Amino acid sequence: MEVTSLSSRGQIVIPQDIRNKLHLEEGERFIVIGEDDTIILKKIEMPSFNDFDKLLRKTREFVKKKGIKTSDVEEAIKRARKE
Repeated sequence: MEVTSLSSRGQIVIPQDIRNKLHLEEGERFIVIGEDDTIILKKIEMPSFNDFDKLLRKTREFVKKKGIKTSDVEEAIKRARKE
């Protein structure tokens, strides 16, 4: 646990030990969530192509296993657009 403070410009310094531990670099982007007296920073990370390829492979396996055809998907899209 570390202690930091808020600057007059609304900036907060993330202590060096934490930046090192989490491999944070200058320019990293975060989602900021605030509720009551709690602030959460969540690092935004671009998904790797390996993860995308894995997801695509699993999706194709699921579609094949369930016997879903292109026409099924097109029909589902038409139904969803009407609702």
